[in-house]
Amino acid sequence: MTNQDSYESAVNRAESVAAFRDDRKGFIHRVQHALHVTPSLVPMIVLLTSIAVFGLILGSRFFSTGTLTLILQQVQIVGILAAAQTLIILTAGIDLSVGAIAVLCSVIMGQFTFRYGIPPAISVAIGLALGSAIGAVSGWLVSRVKLPPFIVTLGMWQIVLAANYLYSRNESIRSQDIQESAAFLGLMGARFQAAGATITLGIVVMVGLVIVLAYCLRSTAWGRHVYAVGDDPEAAELAGVDRHRTIMSVYMLAGFICALAGWVMIGRLGSVSPSASTGVVGNIQSITAVVIGGISLFGGRGSIFGAFFGALIVGTFELGLRMAGADAQWTLLLIGILIIGAVAVDQWIRKVSV
Repeated sequence: MTNQDSYESAVNRAESVAAFRDDRKGFIHRVQHALHVTPSLVPMIVLLTSIAVFGLILGSRFFSTGTLTLILQQVQIVGILAAAQTLIILTAGIDLSVGAIAVLCSVIMGQFTFRYGIPPAISVAIGLALGSAIGAVSGWLVSRVKLPPFIVTLGMWQIVLAANYLYSRNESIRSQDIQESAAFLGLMGARFQAAGATITLGIVVMVGLVIVLAYCLRSTAWGRHVYAVGDDPEAAELAGVDRHRTIMSVYMLAGFICALAGWVMIGRLGSVSPSASTGVVGNIQSITAVVIGGISLFGGRGSIFGAFFGALIVGTFELGLRMAGADAQWTLLLIGILIIGAVAVDQWIRKVSV
């Protein structure tokens, strides 16, 4: 074969490159990919569907502005705790102490005001600082000492809950005392009426917090670092992400948010109680909202809006079933089904080929 023949064969050769076969299965794959890209889509659909179903069953008793804002009032504490829990779970951790931190910080705010005569605004600031400090301790143990987040926060839950009872001597501060001499402590319970809806300052704080965190997680370098650390910490470090600093910032911010939930709790309950149920069940409630909200327990995937929708789903089921006269146990049963279903959907979504 001459060189001329070789050149001619090269010129006449079809110009094509190697390509992989596309095995995607049409509509199902597109749905799976959409859910992968927008993880809050599933909880939003579940929320809208549950509101529509209860609206059809209960009519105007449920599907009204007053009732729907009542759901927001009921979930404002859980919604804020779920925001803190979301940050931890996005880093592939879990925090079993969020409820206890909220209660202890609310007790600190109340006791510093009434026991030591410190101005309420300063007492609130001290409570917020304490929440951040507790988060810093947990973050240091997780990032530097390399202890599992489950063990660290389980121990911190016990420590904080015990400190709460020991420091407060199990004494509650009555709503009358707060209203008379420390109205700032109950500020988050301030109500605003508009078009038949009752909005509290606590609701405004919850919604504002979700919007700010959503922006930070999606549009800032810190947010990308949080996702990177949760998805693959070794790859994140190789890419130049400071894993220790990221985890410390997440746990400190989560502690601050828990303290903020404690302040909202004072406004919601109208009193300061060291035996508030949030200290025990708040952890489970926040995890429930996060899981139903489509945030992966394996870290690195999910949306803060999903956790917000998850909290609203729980509130919708609780209020809807109560208004329908159903046994309270049905709420637990349906929420349990939602939790298992949410994890199953997450596993299915994780198999998508991006």
